[in-house]
Formats: sequence, structure tokens, C-alpha cells
Amino acid sequence: MNWDQVQGNWKQFKGNVKEKWGKLTDDDFDVVAGKRDQLSGVLQKRYGYAKEKAEEQIDEFCKTCEPGCAPSCK
Repeated sequence: MNWDQVQGNWKQFKGNVKEKWGKLTDDDFDVVAGKRDQLSGVLQKRYGYAKEKAEEQIDEFCKTCEPGCAPSCK
């Protein structure tokens, strides 16, 4: 799966994202709104990740997740 698919189905994936990154707030989700660069920034802020680590986490999420797969999406 690629990020375009996530972005296009953001409402379906929000639960998966929340399951994976539980520190994200509702305000964070409003900021992200399906935008990968925004998610990367929020992960850096909430988890203290370097940009590269945040991008790796997002890549892993895209590889392992399909809409509605939470909570098994890891």
C-alpha cells in the first residue's frame, strides 16, 4: 500500500493510525488530515522521533496496513 491510498481513505485509516500511535490527539488528526508530511511532523513532536525515524515508521505502517485492519495493524 502507498500513502496515496491512505490519504484517499483517511477516514477509514484514522483508527489504524490511532492504534499504531496512541499518543496522537484529535487535534493532531485534524492537522494531519491525511497528509504524510503532517503526520511525520506530528510523530516527531509527540514521540521525539528524528525525521528519518518518523518516515520509517510511516513506511512500515503503509507496508503492513489495510483499511479496517486495526487493531492488528502494527
